[in-house]
Amino acid sequence: MNDYIETRLDFTRSVGAVPETGCVVDMETATDVMASLLCDIGYESFEPDGHGVTAFVRKDAFDDEALKAVISEFPLEGFMITCSMQTVEGQDWNREWEKNYFKPIVVGKECVIHSSFHTDIPVCTYDIVIDPKMAFGTGHHATTSLIIERLLAMDLKGESVIDMGTGTGILAILAAMRGASPVTAIEIDPAAEINARENVKLNNHPEIDVRLGDASLLAGVPAAGLFIANINRNIITADLPAYSSALRAGGTMLLSGFYEDDIPVIMEVASTLGLSEKGHTVKGDNWACLELQKS
Repeated sequence: MNDYIETRLDFTRSVGAVPETGCVVDMETATDVMASLLCDIGYESFEPDGHGVTAFVRKDAFDDEALKAVISEFPLEGFMITCSMQTVEGQDWNREWEKNYFKPIVVGKECVIHSSFHTDIPVCTYDIVIDPKMAFGTGHHATTSLIIERLLAMDLKGESVIDMGTGTGILAILAAMRGASPVTAIEIDPAAEINARENVKLNNHPEIDVRLGDASLLAGVPAAGLFIANINRNIITADLPAYSSALRAGGTMLLSGFYEDDIPVIMEVASTLGLSEKGHTVKGDNWACLELQKS
């Protein structure tokens, strides 16, 4: 079970400091920029608030020098940033979520996501049980809920689906609940892959094919009609050629895990692969879900 480094970054406005631009940056923008920079050095999930951001990175992926560089070279003026860290043991993830009041969430009025320890659960068409452990994807993050909303709006009956970077398996599970078949879920992190298998079992969808590995596995998977990746901008742009090869002509690709401002960077690569934008949606702190179609 992988341990994680929980990193807390608190922002304090520098007394008397006026940015050269004359514009005072709000806290939400500052934490958004910080989350984007942390994403580039391997951080996977973020909990921003009015004072800063708490971020999580796998212990084996943590780079102390890279973190120091992000803090010292933070591009927005007028802030002092203090940092504290602690190790969170993988087996304590459920306890952390309970401690932080992980409550059932309803997405799109049709889908409720909750853990096995919850009791007061709203009734919805799709009821997904997720015990997150140390895997990303409970529906609370804007990127996950953005893709869930798109899946709820699509006709998935009989559609083949690949969920790349499945995390808890939540998106693959919903796709299967909505009639998609076959559904392949790929996860690079061994602990998350185990967790995805557990959640697939909890939701009685043993037909979902959960695999451990990276984008190289896609060469052995039949091309799908729907390809999903909720990861981050850098991984998506690097692996987009493999994603495109795993999507059949006319198929749809749903991408998230990045900000709206990142879309031009992704489209620069996508356009060379026969992928065109069908549209995108935005939620929360400018998080985006990009829908592409393959020609």
